[in-house]
Amino acid sequence: MENIKEYKDELKKFTAGLGIALFGVACVGAIKKEFLFSDETLRDLDYTISLGLRLSDGILEDITSFPTKIYYHHYRQANAILDQVAFKVSNFIQSKGYRALPVPASQIIDWEKQTAHLPHKKIGEMSGIGFIGRNNLLVNPEIGSRFRLVTILTNMPLEPDKKLKEGCGECRACISVCPAGAIKENKEDFDHIKCFEKLKEFRDKRLVDQFICGVCVKACKGKI
Repeated sequence: MENIKEYKDELKKFTAGLGIALFGVACVGAIKKEFLFSDETLRDLDYTISLGLRLSDGILEDITSFPTKIYYHHYRQANAILDQVAFKVSNFIQSKGYRALPVPASQIIDWEKQTAHLPHKKIGEMSGIGFIGRNNLLVNPEIGSRFRLVTILTNMPLEPDKKLKEGCGECRACISVCPAGAIKENKEDFDHIKCFEKLKEFRDKRLVDQFICGVCVKACKGKI
């Protein structure tokens, strides 16, 4: 009989050795209809592995009220590392006789609607990595929003992690610094349009060549 716990422990150890700070598993069969893959591709991929790579505090602290060139480079490198790790995790899973589909860390299909192949943040929340904060980002209690995510879909039956019950509480560090004024008291009131318009402004000014900001990421430090 397969030792599913042993697989999960081995995966956690394997990814930690590759620099991954956050690891979580979720059963996503109920939300697969939201994923932009064919039914055939998704037919038995009911589990996900969420991995979080911590960003550099030094890079983030250099940000003021707009994204920096070095943050843009760091952001891209983090995504590239996550994609490489997901590739290696998928190969590990396949070596055990299971299917795996690594989903790119940052491949937006529709920027206006902020649509990707699947919702990395939602799956990360389901996996117990963090909770959705006022900043509309996934927040981990220990390191805040200072990480990037990648997701692997698989049919390897892994024990799901529990969702966190925590929230932002009294912390409102991101509200006053948001250059778009998009972050509100209640996370449900986050203004996606204002946020996107500011991202377009940053790109049009050639501050960065992608729709990124980093100001609220810097503000959300967790317990560090």
